[in-house]
Amino acid sequence: MRKIKIISRDIELEAIITDKNPKTAEAIWNSLPFESEVNTWGDEIYFTIPVEVGLENSREVVEIGDIGYWPPGKAFCIFFGLTPVSKEGEIKPASAVNVFAKVVEDVKTLKKIKDGDKIKVIKV
Repeated sequence: MRKIKIISRDIELEAIITDKNPKTAEAIWNSLPFESEVNTWGDEIYFTIPVEVGLENSREVVEIGDIGYWPPGKAFCIFFGLTPVSKEGEIKPASAVNVFAKVVEDVKTLKKIKDGDKIKVIKV
């Protein structure tokens, strides 16, 4: 089982790479570690990463703790609640994402992260 760690401010969260989107997962795994600057969008944080892959088994509705790759923005996205386009009980990205990992700890701690914060993702 492959794991990653997401580090920002005083937050460290582990996530497990899943087999839902193997091409996406492999491309991201092979590009680690990387650092970026966070953007927030409702209860989602996202940031540009040095990976470029297309849609793969993409989803337009995700779950709390899902980590997805958003091809239009070459972005790593972590979902921890509703976004501005979510409907009651549904967490919706801006558009389809390739879900490739799941946070295994309390993802709500991500509420502490603000626009412009530095973030790092490493292999565990």
